[in-house]
Amino acid sequence: MTEEYKQLIESYSNLALDMALEILAALAILVIGRFIAKKTSGYTRKLLEKSGRVDRTLRPMIVNIVHYTIMIFVIVAVLARFGVETTSIIAVLGAAGLAIGLALQGTLQNISAGFMLLFLRPMKIGEFVDADGISGTVEEIGLFVTHMTTVDGLYISVPNSRLWSAKVTNFSRNSKRRTDLVVGIGYGDDIGKAEKVALAVVNADARVHKDPAPQVIVTGLGESSVDLTVRYWTDTGNYWPAQSDNRRAIKEAFDKEGISIPFPQRDVHLIPEAKA
Repeated sequence: MTEEYKQLIESYSNLALDMALEILAALAILVIGRFIAKKTSGYTRKLLEKSGRVDRTLRPMIVNIVHYTIMIFVIVAVLARFGVETTSIIAVLGAAGLAIGLALQGTLQNISAGFMLLFLRPMKIGEFVDADGISGTVEEIGLFVTHMTTVDGLYISVPNSRLWSAKVTNFSRNSKRRTDLVVGIGYGDDIGKAEKVALAVVNADARVHKDPAPQVIVTGLGESSVDLTVRYWTDTGNYWPAQSDNRRAIKEAFDKEGISIPFPQRDVHLIPEAKA
């Protein structure tokens, strides 16, 4: 083996050793960086939870921003270990960002929509909303998607852009809600008496607001009944239980007072066929 050949082998060995050390150093930076990002984002979450100044709707977004910001610096540090200059990294990130932005326009729309949802606050964590048929309790508004739980306990993940472009009905935002109970009585029943009985029932419910006062109005003359609408206001949290209880109480009060709630019916008149 010639001296020149030995020097070539030694040179390649040193190069491989240096490359292995750089790879190990880069892996160490990546592992440590991920550990720091995880710990820092976790500490940020705990700090935000203890603080009463930051709305809990904003907390997941802030935690994600902290995590991804640290990971960007970690990736830059890893690339620097391989001799990539900072200016080159910025140029590469800019070009990659443009390419990714063109390829993932929908994803970027979700990010911008997420910021708009947090800024304008059409919904908050813990509120029940309906957005063009998508309904549930908001659990978290993230960078890309919003996590919700339906009334029957199912988990749904909705892209932020879909929620931002939809008409959002928030059932929890206002402190009180109006209830309209439609009750039908027979055409032969006393309308005035039925109104008094229904008003007495809802006025006896402590959950029903006295201002504005409950009212009963005639809202329709159906095929088999006179339709009365019992209208009253309650706190939002009492909406469903008060509605169920008052519907049942009105039915029982009508039965006690002899006021009928008729079944659907139709009169049929038979005309005898004329003889030839």
